[in-house]
Amino acid sequence: MTRLLLLCCLISILSITHAQDSWSLQSCVKYAWDNNLTVQQAELTTRNFELTDKQNRYQRLPTVNGSTSAGYQFGRTIDPTTNTFNNTRIGFNSFGINGSLIVFDGNRINSQVAQSKYDLQAAKFDAENTRQTIALSVATAYLNILLGEEQLVNSQTQRRLSEQQLERTSRLVEVGQLAPNARLDLEAQVARNDQQIIEAQNAVDLAYLNLKQLLQFDPTKDLVLERPDVDLEEQALVREFTVAEVYQGALQSQPGVAAAEARLASSKEGERLAASGNLPTLSVFGNLNTNYSSIAPDFNNPNTDNAVVVARDPIPVEIDGNEIDVVFFDTEGVTFPTVGYGDQLNENFGQSAGISLQVPIYNNHRNTINKERARLNTISAEVTARQVTDQLKTDVQTAITSFRASQNAYRAAERSLESADAAFNDAQRRFDVGAINTFEFNNAVDNLDVARRELTRAKYQLLFNLKVVEFYLGQPL
Repeated sequence: MTRLLLLCCLISILSITHAQDSWSLQSCVKYAWDNNLTVQQAELTTRNFELTDKQNRYQRLPTVNGSTSAGYQFGRTIDPTTNTFNNTRIGFNSFGINGSLIVFDGNRINSQVAQSKYDLQAAKFDAENTRQTIALSVATAYLNILLGEEQLVNSQTQRRLSEQQLERTSRLVEVGQLAPNARLDLEAQVARNDQQIIEAQNAVDLAYLNLKQLLQFDPTKDLVLERPDVDLEEQALVREFTVAEVYQGALQSQPGVAAAEARLASSKEGERLAASGNLPTLSVFGNLNTNYSSIAPDFNNPNTDNAVVVARDPIPVEIDGNEIDVVFFDTEGVTFPTVGYGDQLNENFGQSAGISLQVPIYNNHRNTINKERARLNTISAEVTARQVTDQLKTDVQTAITSFRASQNAYRAAERSLESADAAFNDAQRRFDVGAINTFEFNNAVDNLDVARRELTRAKYQLLFNLKVVEFYLGQPL
């Protein structure tokens, strides 16, 4: 009982591991979206446009900046507190806060915000287009693997049939019903089947490598794919599409079209942005500042302990015809203490506010050239949008034509296989009774092998072409 339980647990673990290692088309597409470098680059580009859009919106807010400076002045310099010259070393420190707000700028900010919004939309549509392109490439690689594996199975089946026929022929040779050389052609046929198996296996290996490269998957690791039911329903063989139907659906679903329209809207906002350069700019501003000087004297608290009164040289003057000597006296030796750091910052604190108006008059034709360049960008965006829609119509027409052609090719391959199978069965009976030689029998075998391969190829081609048309209709893969 213990051994039985351990065996059941082991089988369950192996089953779970196998299920985890099996990759569906949806899981492959999701893994590619998460790891493919092209998709990651598109997402980074989108993120960059998001930051630009956010930055343009924040331009509506005021700007506030603080500043400070500190240092020493040498030689004959100006004291920042007294605005007088001093031939001494002065330590200084200052602080300031400046703020401004744009009131009107010719709708420049509004145009930038609108333009960045459309640029962001275009980037998102480009990223989605990249994701869809990668998904379609992954689906193509996925179907190529399924096609290659089915072709490999066909080759292995054909190898077994040839081996069985070789054994049957060997028995007939041994009893004398066939000549010994009848076995040589069948041995060559088995060798050709071995070669076809090797070629089919190589094709499968290359298809797996292509898918792993799209997924950014480690090539040295195994990748086991789920094999969905790819049997074509009869409705796929009789289904019809019109160019107008698919094209209209593609216009609504393809992100490349939406990206071109967003870029056209962005270029029109660029024209309005260029026109704003000819309009005036009105802004308000404010400022707070203060400073400190290491030699700022405190005139309110003089020190007269060493003060002396000194007479100047007399100056003769004439008053009412009488000459009188006038003497002026100066007080020397009076000193002043320096104002404290905190007191200076408080006493020197100043504020200012105002309005600034800038009117463009002449700027070397810069605004005119910018307007012309913006108009050219709009015309270019219009041409690009038309190119995108024209190319989309061409792609839709090609997809529908390819789908119809693959329908006819699949029906023809079915009829060819039926005929080749009937011819093989008839050749098998005739060969067994010695009515035909090995060359004729091998020819029937080769025809059956070719018919099987062509039916398999036609089936996957029809399935792929159907998915492409549905892709343009906006249906998921």
